Amino acid sequence: MTKYRKEIGAWGEGIATDWLAERGYQIVARNVRTPYGEIDVVAQQGDVTIFVEVKTLTSSENFFPEANVTPKKQQRMISVAQFYAGEHKIDHWRIDVISVEGKPGTKPIVTHFENAV
Repeated sequence: MTKYRKEIGAWGEGIATDWLAERGYQIVARNVRTPYGEIDVVAQQGDVTIFVEVKTLTSSENFFPEANVTPKKQQRMISVAQFYAGEHKIDHWRIDVISVEGKPGTKPIVTHFENAV
């Protein structure tokens, strides 16, 4: 992954985290690594833990960020969430996807897909 793509990804994760916090979600962790992959954001809403995959693109002229959540990626997200939930004794959880379109210096477009997987 190029430095630019990492920067855009980190920017998008920051936007998504801020967006969730502004809506009352408690941010538990970011960029959590497990043997099955990484969780971009772990948040809490009431008694539900939300595992959030953030997809960022600078432009969706011909493509939307959420389209990057392929069936293979979905299965990996489930494995990561199951592992984390087991390790932390979490009973109630879901997986969401947040799509961020834009780049630093612009007003991003944020779309939240609850129970996406």
